[in-house]
Amino acid sequence: MNERGGVASDAVAARARRFEFAGSVEREGHVLAEGRAPIELPEAWTPEHLLLAAVARCTLKSLAFHARGALVSGAASMTCAVTRREADGRYAVVELDVRFDVQLDPEPVPDQLPELLAKAERDCFVGNSLAVKPGYEWRVNGRPAAAAS
Repeated sequence: MNERGGVASDAVAARARRFEFAGSVEREGHVLAEGRAPIELPEAWTPEHLLLAAVARCTLKSLAFHARGALVSGAASMTCAVTRREADGRYAVVELDVRFDVQLDPEPVPDQLPELLAKAERDCFVGNSLAVKPGYEWRVNGRPAAAAS
């Protein structure tokens, strides 16, 4: 028995890492994130635009993490559709597509690229937080590429 009265186990339970974020929107519309300089978003920037940018940036960060030392640069274009969901009659994002054009240096071995892209998609927590699964399209080093299914 351990000090809490439980039975000790040979296997140590893996504790998931926890990430916490904080931000605020001021009355004037400035957006602040954890002590960083405030940014002022024009009114034309809707919450939907910010969501699209969040999915793209998160996926690019995930790609850079899994590329393990490769230099990653890239751009993304995103679209989404918001309408009433049939399941519950509430307005929500029902389609979301992201197209990436990225450069990886060094270029991954061709048979490893699909798995790398799958990890980038899988480990974007913003995309994972949505009820709708984002659709992804990739161009890597000027060529179309696809994630492993």
